[in-house]
Amino acid sequence: MSSPEVVDLTNCDREPIHIPGSTQPNGCLVVSALEDGRLLRWSSNAPAFLASGEAMQGRRLDELVGEDAAARIGAVLADTREGMPPRLMFGVATASGARFDIAVHRSGGAGVIEFERHSDERGPALDIARTMIARIASEISVDDLLTQTPRVVREALGYDRVMVYRFAQDGAGQVVGEARAEELESFLGQWFPASDIPQQARELYKRNTIRVIGDAGGERCGLVPEHDDHGRPLDLSHAHLRSVSPIHLEYLRNMGVAASMSISVLVEGALWGLIACHHYAPRVLPMAERAAAEMFGAFFALHLHTLKQKRTLEVATAARGALDRFLRLASHHDDVGELLRANIEEFAALMPCDGVGLWLGGEWTAHGSAPPAPAVPELAAFIGSQAQGRVWSSDSLVELWPPAEAFWESAVGVLALPLSQLPRDYLLFFRREIVQTLAWAGRPEKHYETGPHGDRLTPRKSFAIWKETVRRRASPWTDADREIAEAARSALVEIVLRHNELMAEEREKADTRQRLLNEELNHRVKNILAVIKSLVEHSVQDGRTVQDYVASLRGRIQALALAHDQVVRGAGGGSLVDLLRAELSPYEGAATRTTLSGPMIWLDARAFSVMALVLHELSTNAAKYGALSRPGGHVEVRWSADAAGDCEILWRESGGPPVARPGRSGFGTALIERSIPYDLGGESEMHYEASGFTARLKLPARHIATGEVGANEWTDGSVAAAEPVSLADATVLLVEDQMIIAMDVEFMMNDAGITRITTAASAADALRKLKDATPDIAVLDVNLGSGTSAPVAEELGRRGVPFVFATGYGDRSMIPPDSGHARVLAKPYDRDTLIAALRELYGARGASSSR
Repeated sequence: MSSPEVVDLTNCDREPIHIPGSTQPNGCLVVSALEDGRLLRWSSNAPAFLASGEAMQGRRLDELVGEDAAARIGAVLADTREGMPPRLMFGVATASGARFDIAVHRSGGAGVIEFERHSDERGPALDIARTMIARIASEISVDDLLTQTPRVVREALGYDRVMVYRFAQDGAGQVVGEARAEELESFLGQWFPASDIPQQARELYKRNTIRVIGDAGGERCGLVPEHDDHGRPLDLSHAHLRSVSPIHLEYLRNMGVAASMSISVLVEGALWGLIACHHYAPRVLPMAERAAAEMFGAFFALHLHTLKQKRTLEVATAARGALDRFLRLASHHDDVGELLRANIEEFAALMPCDGVGLWLGGEWTAHGSAPPAPAVPELAAFIGSQAQGRVWSSDSLVELWPPAEAFWESAVGVLALPLSQLPRDYLLFFRREIVQTLAWAGRPEKHYETGPHGDRLTPRKSFAIWKETVRRRASPWTDADREIAEAARSALVEIVLRHNELMAEEREKADTRQRLLNEELNHRVKNILAVIKSLVEHSVQDGRTVQDYVASLRGRIQALALAHDQVVRGAGGGSLVDLLRAELSPYEGAATRTTLSGPMIWLDARAFSVMALVLHELSTNAAKYGALSRPGGHVEVRWSADAAGDCEILWRESGGPPVARPGRSGFGTALIERSIPYDLGGESEMHYEASGFTARLKLPARHIATGEVGANEWTDGSVAAAEPVSLADATVLLVEDQMIIAMDVEFMMNDAGITRITTAASAADALRKLKDATPDIAVLDVNLGSGTSAPVAEELGRRGVPFVFATGYGDRSMIPPDSGHARVLAKPYDRDTLIAALRELYGARGASSSR
């Protein structure tokens, strides 16, 4: 076996930090076989730490910690899969009488068990987390959240310095929030080079969201043996005790930092930044407090994302006024090009900019600071090669396109809105140079000094600020700018390409245009801050595990998201039956049955949001404790409108376990009983009868409409869950132009047993693949960027292949007229809804072919 490469500053960005072969000394680690508990490896300090007093070789886990502790650990390992974060166990007593906090996960086909001394000084993790979350839950702006968060973490966990550290697009990071001891200098506002946190470290921050270093000067405890029988090291990506790179430890010591902790901030799956904690003496944070910090970090990321979307919406709402005025003008104007040129100044108000230009039909119109007309045709051609029909931006055009050197003083930043699918017409926003002086915490490039131990990072000597002036660069285009640009592009493309139709049908299309614009501006705004704050504070009950808490909170927030999405997509409300189907569909199966019956009822926005939470609670209660928790169970939901127009809903369960009124009313029960009377002025009753649980809900007439409302109609009748159709033999054609989305859908299908999937990125690609084989069923993205999937739908219809459309738009306006019968799935894809639709298609196809 070759000797490992020595890690120094020339190769630290390639250091395999997930397999260090050692652990930190504040705990010990053992690896046991899953089959019989035989010890395979252990950290060198394990015998002393666990007071075993014997050699570890050849022993089993129950001999090391006792039968009771080993049985508890084994049960957790049996319920754990490879790649899952560690499961935590607190205060486990071993045979020696000592109590340990234990983290358990799987790695390399074996069980990895980490032992740390138990500490109950601060109380249960959930209580600590709830206290911390409550301190920031009421913040209503991003700036206030970034200011308050480090204070809360420092007061709760006791570190000398706590920073909120945000990553820029180029990987550099800036301290955007800080709380510190008075005697320490401030790092607030300073930038740190991207090289401070190598790429492999960033990946580990995404996989393991909490990282603690107890002593930057502490010893490393090697693994015994370091490699398994096949010569493989142990992957410690998820281990709490994973030792730290010597380079990083020296970096900390150069800063005077003796201990640290970081909490990853993941926003939509990407690493937004870190909550970084420094301490200037050794400090080991107990496992319970780390678990609390991890939960706090997850809430902080959710709250941050929500506030960012709220701020985006506020900015976009102001911009929408300018678009609305233009839309009103366009409906009464014959020449759209003339109208756009005459109102070019109006577009400058959409977002902060120094100039705006319109390149339409080969004619250039500009207002404010913009490139000269002779340079525009070549500039438009370059943008066309970059934009690919989508909004595109750069804060330094001259870096990407050298000819911009001729006019960079007038326009160095550009944001382009394509006005057609062809690279031809654009609305362009420009920004002039802003000379920025960035405060770097030390030189941004790596700087070396040679000492007795070789090249080392130069101590930053109180982090004296290094100034770097950035030239020929504009203020960066923000997410809010791009959101506004997307909304403007949607509105303008609609006008430019369909102006004649808009002129003829303006009054009928006005509501459609408004819904489209609202959706473009609101599609990512999913949560109401006040409701989330209430759910966070009240979803927990005494005796519930962290996992139950997280699952309950996630389900309730998902119900809110469903309600918000339907309100946006459905002109301010949604149908009762669609909501019932969405909440009950995850629990239907061969062993249980649901029956839905009633007239078409349309709920307004307020009633839909309330009923989303109520029906979520009823459905999950039925699945956990009621009729849907055992074979033969049945849930019947009937509704009707009385003479006064009120809607009465009867929920009846049968065939479930014995029913008894709970001794204590939890938050979910209170939500069912009180939300409808309190928020809607209706009625809510629950009865725990011997035959099964029943609930009667009454919604006032002012919140509902009956009859034919919306695109979907509901005919009285019942729906019974049948044996799920197997998709193992199905062949599926997926047409999706976004690679990441296509991969995600393929994973969803694989999970449902579908293995034969043909994926196409365009209509032309799909038609070529249809020449070789005919699929059983298909999923077609409506808008493919460079065109639509209408030709594919036509060919599938000719062959008799059933299919569904997928679209991110809230109505059916993009669906080809000849395919109006096809089912439409909303994007982003929901796994359960997608698989249910595919089973319905495949089952119907099979039934049709059998006839």
